[in-house]
Amino acid sequence: MDQNLLDRERFCCSICQDLLKDPVTTSCGHSYCMNCIKSHWDGEDEKRDYSCLQCRQTFTPRPVLGINTMLADLVEELKKTGLQAAPADHCYAGPEDVACDVCTGRKRKADNFCLQCLASYCEEHLQPHLEAAPLKKHKLVEPSKKLQENVCSRHDEVMKMFCRTDQQSICYLCSVDEHKGHDTVSAATERTERQRELEGSRLNIQQRIQDREKDVKLLQQEVEAINGSADKAVEHSEEMFTELIRLMEKRRSDVKQQVRSQQETEVSRVKELQEKLEQEITELKRRDAELQKLAHTEDHNQFLQDYPSLSGLSGPADPSRIKTRPLRYFEDVTAAVSGVRDKLQDVLREGWTNISQTVTEVDVLLSEPEPKTRAEFLKYSRDITLDPNTANKQLLLSDGNRKATFMDHHQSYSSHPDRFTYKCQVLSGEGLTGRYYWEVERRGGVYVAVTYKNISRAGSFTKCLFGHNDKSWALDCKKTCYNFLHNELKTPVSGPQSSRVGVYLDHRAGILSFYSVSETMTLLHRVQTTFTQPLHAGLRIYSSGSSAEFVN
Repeated sequence: MDQNLLDRERFCCSICQDLLKDPVTTSCGHSYCMNCIKSHWDGEDEKRDYSCLQCRQTFTPRPVLGINTMLADLVEELKKTGLQAAPADHCYAGPEDVACDVCTGRKRKADNFCLQCLASYCEEHLQPHLEAAPLKKHKLVEPSKKLQENVCSRHDEVMKMFCRTDQQSICYLCSVDEHKGHDTVSAATERTERQRELEGSRLNIQQRIQDREKDVKLLQQEVEAINGSADKAVEHSEEMFTELIRLMEKRRSDVKQQVRSQQETEVSRVKELQEKLEQEITELKRRDAELQKLAHTEDHNQFLQDYPSLSGLSGPADPSRIKTRPLRYFEDVTAAVSGVRDKLQDVLREGWTNISQTVTEVDVLLSEPEPKTRAEFLKYSRDITLDPNTANKQLLLSDGNRKATFMDHHQSYSSHPDRFTYKCQVLSGEGLTGRYYWEVERRGGVYVAVTYKNISRAGSFTKCLFGHNDKSWALDCKKTCYNFLHNELKTPVSGPQSSRVGVYLDHRAGILSFYSVSETMTLLHRVQTTFTQPLHAGLRIYSSGSSAEFVN
């Protein structure tokens, strides 16, 4: 063998398989890196039994080790000569491997673990188990560090049993010793039971995954619907506002054109009259000049001779004068336009309030979280009363029309088109379109339902009975079980029996949930759909003496 390889093996730590660092030597003569052996012994602190990994010698108390300076100097000298860590050898056990319990010195990897010997063996030391007849009967399994955890620390036996009383793995000797009289089974039997539970848990998880994937898909569709609706609203609003602006621009142009046209007409009339007056002034000035000349004539005969022809020029004073109306010209137009502006502002202000309110009323599915606790549900509690005009004649309404009781004889109700005639059913008077929660205290067989108001009141079984058509959803509360019904489809529902049923409705989100209410709330059934009309709470009571009452 190569001398360098021998040197590597001699100066390597059996824990980290690297050249020794700060080497320390135990009293049994084996050397380790200081940090490697300290880390190993730190893991044995609970046992307070410290051992050498190579020869298994134990030390009590824990040894205090100092650096072997001579060995440290020797390793440093060897490093200077080019010696490196030993190459990985797959036959030797590393920190993560299971080591052979028989090997001395540097231990090899274990190939098998014997459940009878409770020891791990490498290929070489396993040979007796493969050759000796008594050992051939031993059960060999893959080696694992966790196998040591399956060995009873008290009896050194494999723990093949399980104590259900103490919920822990035990060996056979434990079952007849300190666990005597306990409910014990084989580990395989307990595993089978737990395996069934595990499969059930997995099925529940897988169902939840499917439900959540459906929810994610629904939310994605919701996002696409919101974006599409918003884009259309913006597009149509832009078109309408553009049309409104175009109309305003046209009206502005019309006003401008009319004002300018009227301005031109009136200015033309005034200028025409102005020209006539200026011509008249010129003529009057000419006459005045001739009269002035005549007045200064010194020759009396000449004056008298010319006077008759000139005296007519003066004539009587023209009594007509130019009169203007006290108008503010186009100021009234400005006032009229201002009035239109004010009215338009009022319309736009009122319209904007309606538009803004409509926009903010858009309620995305997750705008508010669904209630989780009964206290949160009760925030949406509403007083619900029954409408006497819808009650079947075998139902007696009492307690302010909040309670309905099945009677053996008919009540003296008047005829009414809203009254159920086929089965003992009754509707609430209130239409439900928001978020609501109510509770029904029941005795006997009762249907707790919600329905559109236009459900048939008479006729065939499927038309008027809650849960047997597409207009109603109902929870059939029997004495020992529940069933959910919609559109003639019956779904068995599991859950704790309670005399009180809670109903949660989020009309806009399309959520309808039924709960069993006692000290806690247990979800019985949940519906996710789209409601197209207001809903009404409904009760159907189908056995004599049974009753149902809205209690919150």
